[in-house]
Amino acid sequence: MKDLIQKINAKFETFKTESQSLVDKGVKAAGPRARKATLENETIHLTREIDDINQDTVGFS
Repeated sequence: MKDLIQKINAKFETFKTESQSLVDKGVKAAGPRARKATLENETIHLTREIDDINQDTVGFS
């Protein structure tokens, strides 16, 4: 769980940094980088949900 939280926090920090670059400095390339960080965070979240489902169904086979 600690590893998961560290991954999510790292991606959120990337998003925060890149979105600030886009808004404050007008760095247009930062937009896609910020979006990529959110998509990667979503993937981490979905992977965790799938793992939880798999763990719950192990006893039912």
